Amino acid sequence: MSAVVRLSDHRFLQHALDAAAASGGGDVVVPAGVHRTGPLTLGSNVTLTLEKDAVLLFDDDSMRYEPVWTRWEGVECWAMRPLLYAADADNVTIRGEGVIDGNGRRWWGRFRQNESSNQQEPVHPDELRLAALNRDYRSRPGGGARPQTQYLRPPLVQAWRCRNVTIEGVTLRNSPFWTLHTVYSSDVRISGVTITNPPDAINTDAIDIDSCQRVLVEDCLLDVGDDGVTLKSGSGPDGVRVGVPTCDVLVRGCTVLASHGGIAIGSETAGGIHRVTVENCRFVGTQRGVRLKTRRTRAGTVRDLTFRNLEMLRVWCPIVIGMYFQPGVDPDDPQYASVMSQLPQPVTEHTPQIHGVHIAGVRATEVRSTAAFIVGLPEAPITDVTIEHFTYSVAADEDLLPTWNSEWTGGLFHDDSRGVKVINAHATFDSPSTNGPSCGPPNRRR
Repeated sequence: MSAVVRLSDHRFLQHALDAAAASGGGDVVVPAGVHRTGPLTLGSNVTLTLEKDAVLLFDDDSMRYEPVWTRWEGVECWAMRPLLYAADADNVTIRGEGVIDGNGRRWWGRFRQNESSNQQEPVHPDELRLAALNRDYRSRPGGGARPQTQYLRPPLVQAWRCRNVTIEGVTLRNSPFWTLHTVYSSDVRISGVTITNPPDAINTDAIDIDSCQRVLVEDCLLDVGDDGVTLKSGSGPDGVRVGVPTCDVLVRGCTVLASHGGIAIGSETAGGIHRVTVENCRFVGTQRGVRLKTRRTRAGTVRDLTFRNLEMLRVWCPIVIGMYFQPGVDPDDPQYASVMSQLPQPVTEHTPQIHGVHIAGVRATEVRSTAAFIVGLPEAPITDVTIEHFTYSVAADEDLLPTWNSEWTGGLFHDDSRGVKVINAHATFDSPSTNGPSCGPPNRRR
């Protein structure tokens, strides 16, 4: 690295970042104070350092975030530019004790308005701008963020096709959409990062590792409105076309509080997700601890996953491995019946596969819904699942939730059992034990 620039006026921040990149590299330092800013770009060999009590507060005017070609909910398309963005860059670092604040309240409020009015088409200028670029948007698959409206909110931080990325020590909060999104990137280290979004801020995943290789996530604290550490690799036909897996990922020493899934795999799995290890993590009040989720049409093979030494307190369901993930499936879609059918369907290149999942040393206390929910497809059963040294207790009656809270499947497969459910799967257990109400042996159906 060459020059170190101490930034004292936020108006010159992008100029300082550009100058550092143009000179071959440098460290741009943001001192204490609140620095209001619009979209920012990091180039190769640039370090952005936020000192203690420094806050980068992003503008919430959506028209400032002009369209870029990216991947949004697993599909390549034009979407709003990420707030803090690095593209095709090497040796990018964001570090320090400061805060990067996405100022998300206005973004979330707009999304809630779209939901409450059941908006189905682009209406606002930022939506119409994207619809003009994404001419096939009506036919594109999507998840739970209503892509048909083309309100394609930006992530707070995105690394697009980057190499050697380090995010260390900073706090990320109030993201409009996914918080830290790495796409088609390699040799990524995320260490000691705190990520917070309100629990009702929808689609605000903490960390999304998307078709990336050689990734380390360690010692992070996550408290968000969607999934915690999430591994993805594209959705449906577009993800198959791209064909880039997420692989060689290590997650260790993290704590997850509010989150839909503490460690989530999917539901965008088309490029495959391979060779993942998660160890020595803690989940407190998380909805689901280990969460693998996919469905018909999502495609891809998920394999060679290891989870070990996990502590869970008051989670809804400690272990989910499910292939009937329902959110984002429109009941009026002609494909709905086949996607959610309990009968075998033809196996195609878009049929997902899950095998080789090994879980050991899960200790869950005060489980609020179901101990484990493992449900495969009849035409593509989940295979080679081993669960060892799994102990759990069930919460007191007044804290229990209906069992359908274990995973969202459109009401399929749920009954009154609080124990282990195994359907269309080949799983071996070393006799899961309880120190609360007895739940009996695993409920198996193949």
